[in-house]
Amino acid sequence: MKIDRLIGILSILLQKDVVTAPSLAEHFEVSRRTIGRDIDALCQAGIPIVTRQGANGGISIMENYKISRTLLTNREMQDILAGLRSLDSINGTNRYGQLMEKLSAGSSDFMSGNQSVLIDLSSWYKASLAPKIELIRSAIDLSREMEFLYFAPHGESVRRIEPYYLIFRWSSWYVWGWCREREDYRLFKLNRMEEVRITEESFTKRTVPLPDLSNERIFPGGIRVKAVFDARCKWRLVEEFGRGCYEELPDGKLLFRADYTDPDNLLSWLFSFRDQAVLLEPEELRREMEGILERMAKGYGERKKSPPN
Repeated sequence: MKIDRLIGILSILLQKDVVTAPSLAEHFEVSRRTIGRDIDALCQAGIPIVTRQGANGGISIMENYKISRTLLTNREMQDILAGLRSLDSINGTNRYGQLMEKLSAGSSDFMSGNQSVLIDLSSWYKASLAPKIELIRSAIDLSREMEFLYFAPHGESVRRIEPYYLIFRWSSWYVWGWCREREDYRLFKLNRMEEVRITEESFTKRTVPLPDLSNERIFPGGIRVKAVFDARCKWRLVEEFGRGCYEELPDGKLLFRADYTDPDNLLSWLFSFRDQAVLLEPEELRREMEGILERMAKGYGERKKSPPN
């Protein structure tokens, strides 16, 4: 569509100092005549585009120009602002807010007080997370390998990767890259990465497949859970699994049924309810939980018998 191409041309002009008509025609797979008409249309919309002839000539947009709001509706600008502010929330800067100022048309009615969507991606780990994000972005921009100490369920190891994507999913940050050790693409959780550094080793960018982030791929499930919860746990069950995950029993307790993904995470989750949850199925995990409780009771009993220091 023409409007999509016009916005695409404007985006390129805002990112590059000068671009030629032939390169735009090749990029959008249209003729140079069509690009000429598109440039005229952008000029008529009030965008100050300059064309220069000669060896170093080309098409450029006036320096310090701000996008006219006639190109984007107020709702669209608010959505862009919400997304950019969410990135600022990661590290507490105003970098993307300043970018939004450049996108504004000198009118700030949508910049203050009129937003209906506010997104905060910050976390308890902001102090350690923000530097990692900046390092990874730099490594991606420079096409430089990264090295870090990674803590996984089966132990820690030093990994070296070619980083390609920063990903926010499941309330956490990840980096997707080619792992030298595994010789395959891997997803690494930033909170498990320590001693992160950019190496001097550059890499040639590959044709990178996007990670399969479907819940079924990352969290395959397979554990059919049946448990009884105290009625006081209802709010947590609704929050984490939805209202359809339980049925109320005559005595007021909640019979919970759901699929779970990992036995260790399941046990940790159940222990977080203390004495307000009883696992019924699967039987093997119930026996494992009983064994853990017995060992815990024994450990606390031995602690009680030991003389104080």
